[in-house]
Amino acid sequence: MKNYDGIALFSGGLDSILAARLLMEQGRTIKCLHFYSPFFGHPGRVEHWQQVYGLDITAVDASAPFVDMLKKGPAHGFGSAMNPCVDCKILMMGLAKAHMEEYGAKFLVSGEVLGQRPMSQRRDTLNVIRRDADVRDILVRPLCAQLLDPTAPEEEGLIDRSRLLALNGRGRKEQLALAEKFGITEIPTPGGGCKLTEKENTRRFWPVLSRIDSPDVNDFRLADVGRQFWHDEFWLTIGRHKFDNEIYADLIRGGDIHFKVAGFPGPIALGRSSRPWSEEAVREAASLVASYSPKACRAAEEGQRISVRVTANGQTNLVEVPPRRETAFLEPTWESARDELHALRKPGKSCKA
Repeated sequence: MKNYDGIALFSGGLDSILAARLLMEQGRTIKCLHFYSPFFGHPGRVEHWQQVYGLDITAVDASAPFVDMLKKGPAHGFGSAMNPCVDCKILMMGLAKAHMEEYGAKFLVSGEVLGQRPMSQRRDTLNVIRRDADVRDILVRPLCAQLLDPTAPEEEGLIDRSRLLALNGRGRKEQLALAEKFGITEIPTPGGGCKLTEKENTRRFWPVLSRIDSPDVNDFRLADVGRQFWHDEFWLTIGRHKFDNEIYADLIRGGDIHFKVAGFPGPIALGRSSRPWSEEAVREAASLVASYSPKACRAAEEGQRISVRVTANGQTNLVEVPPRRETAFLEPTWESARDELHALRKPGKSCKA
């Protein structure tokens, strides 16, 4: 395997591109690692990025350790939504460090800019990240290095500190000028690209973390598909179109309940819970699923009886129900997730406390 001078954390954003290219301009060989999970990352774009940005990139699945960190409760707390930005950075640094021996690397590279993000890129937070990830002596931040203390790779001459930058704040003018210098014409849109910073996604993901016993990667992938409904610990997700239905086939597992309207076109739905489903919960879910079949609804209005196929543990039963939207199952709201998250703002508190 080829040896590299350094490993760069590569998000796909402009800052991570420029950080790697700055060191490559000094003749350093850089391996970029693109970490991904249900919440961030685009492994399918790696080949394209390599072509347009001239970088050597490998995608790395960080799903399991990231979910484990969420379940334990992020040590440094959540941000404005469900985003554990500081703990995420620490985790990614640690994962990158674990690959150093594999690639023969001597240092790590990050595209952080001092003062650019309020939670994870303040000076004190940058110091916490490198301390808690145990990368104090090997982490280089090329875009703002001249505003920080020199690192071992700079002091030892592996990197020319005088050619590193002193970027500060939220502006992008200097980054865009540097991109032009490097001949980069495809400029990524600004933003972290993490779903956990968004209200819409937080309302989907938070109930999984707070109501499912020991949620795993599959649970969070399911939360990102279809319409989401909850009745206490009973979770129902209803497909919106053919693509959702195809995804369900890959996500269904033992213990799940499969719902499908009998005799009429309509969506597929999956039911999941940490405890056995009650008969009442199954009937309520079946009524809601039937309500998303327009033809079944019209038939019910004409007096026809409507049944839903309910499959669980390899057995299928027909459950006769009226199609209804007003059921015990409700869509989770951002406001509810926000209020529960506010109670957990104290760092390190368990999400089920």
